[in-house]
Amino acid sequence: MAIPSPQAPTAVVMVRPHHFTINTQTAVDNAFQRDVSESADHAACAYQEITRAAEMLRDLGVGVHLFEDAGTDTPDAVFPNNWFSTHAGGHIAIYPMKAPNRRKERRTDIIEMLKRQYRVQDVIDYSGLEPDGLFLEGTGSMVLDHIDRVAYAVKSDRTNPVALERFCTHFNFEPIVFPAEDAKGVPVYHTNVLMCVATDFAMIGTDLMVGPEGWQKVVRRLEQSGRDVIALDRGQIARFAGNAIELQGRDGRILALSRTAHAALTCEQIARIEASVKIAALDIPTIEMAGGSVRCTLAGIHLAPRD
Repeated sequence: MAIPSPQAPTAVVMVRPHHFTINTQTAVDNAFQRDVSESADHAACAYQEITRAAEMLRDLGVGVHLFEDAGTDTPDAVFPNNWFSTHAGGHIAIYPMKAPNRRKERRTDIIEMLKRQYRVQDVIDYSGLEPDGLFLEGTGSMVLDHIDRVAYAVKSDRTNPVALERFCTHFNFEPIVFPAEDAKGVPVYHTNVLMCVATDFAMIGTDLMVGPEGWQKVVRRLEQSGRDVIALDRGQIARFAGNAIELQGRDGRILALSRTAHAALTCEQIARIEASVKIAALDIPTIEMAGGSVRCTLAGIHLAPRD
């Protein structure tokens, strides 16, 4: 087995939706969402997609803590990585969310499970920043390099610089903020649809980055960390090729992404990825209608188990 990497958690939290639908409160600034009506078929498909994805990850040796969401007022509960994150040393962060209905996704039972099964020293709750309009939507807003301690963040209404600076001070990350837009000039709403940082490589939608200064700052920083930087074009980003996460499986590290994303990659890009990880392509097309993909459905656990 490959040497474990701080970048690749061995376990994740997933939330299985029972009444999946599209969140109208987030459609204003999430260009990845599709305008579809509420449907029992969509709900059933989303339930099965998360079920199969969890099974596939478990088969690969990734620990999966699967929680149920039977509510009807939390349409984005399937994306738990936005409201909390975990960090080596026993730390948990809870985040301020822009959409009012997304604030209902925060669950004490998930935090209590983490405290029971892992070594947790403290929980830092930033949700009190919401009344002041200061938002930071977890590892959607930030793509964290746990090895070099860098927090990459696209400028958006969901990533407030004050909240970002506060998080980086508490958790010892260097913030690198840059602008990014789609072909219509709409700012990218979350950083994790634009880029993925793994142990030995990084994937990033360089075509969406605005201005040479931001491009040079991000790409050079990634290259300085010794990573192979794989550039993704606009079409690949639109198909969620940047929305991936490296995990530690039973037989080595894997890159979890969607079948949609995998199909968008070139043979040359796949070869560069597979030089260090095995690709796990999860089939979640219904979930992707909500504007997020595999990375968004997985909240990585960077905590030490109690056993």
